[in-house]
Amino acid sequence: MKKTLEFKAHDGEIEDIALGPDNKVVTAGRDFQCCVWQQDQLVTGLRWHENLPGIPDKAYRYQACRDSGTFLGLGTVTGSVAIHIAFSLQRLYYVKEAHGIVVTDVAFVPESQPGRELLGGHEAALLSVAVDSRCKLHLLPSRRSLPVWLLLLLCAGLIVATILLLQLAFPGFL
Repeated sequence: MKKTLEFKAHDGEIEDIALGPDNKVVTAGRDFQCCVWQQDQLVTGLRWHENLPGIPDKAYRYQACRDSGTFLGLGTVTGSVAIHIAFSLQRLYYVKEAHGIVVTDVAFVPESQPGRELLGGHEAALLSVAVDSRCKLHLLPSRRSLPVWLLLLLCAGLIVATILLLQLAFPGFL
C-alpha cells in the first residue's frame, strides 16, 4: 500500500472513519467533531454544541460513524444514536441515550432482498452496538412526500387562480 494523501483531520485521535460515495470520507474525532471530507477538503461538519445546543460539548462526543450514501449514522459516548442526511448533515432521527453507555459501532442494514424485508416501509435501518452488550435496530420512517399528480394539479390550480386574479384586477387583461 502507498500513502496517497495526508492531512490533519482532527485535533487529537480519530474515533471512527467511514468511506462514502464519490470518494468522500467521514471521520468522528475526540475533538467533538464529525466531518465529511472530499480528498483533504472539509465538505461539511458537525460540532456537538451546534448540533445539540444547551448540552456542553466537552461532556459528549461522536464515537462511531457510517455513511450509507444517502444517510450518515452516528453513535455517541453517551449512548445516543442519530441519522443525518449525508450531503447536508440535516438531522432526521435522534434517540437520546438509546443505550446505557458508549455506542461502539453503527451499521446500516444493506439494501439486499433480506434487508428490504427488514426495512418494510421505512426509509433506512441502522443497527447500533454499545458497551451495554445490546444491539438495537433504529428504523427511519419514510418522509412524507406529495404524489406527482397532486403536485401538478396544485400547480395548474395556482396558474388558473393567478389568471382569474389578474382578470379581476385588470378587467381588460384577456
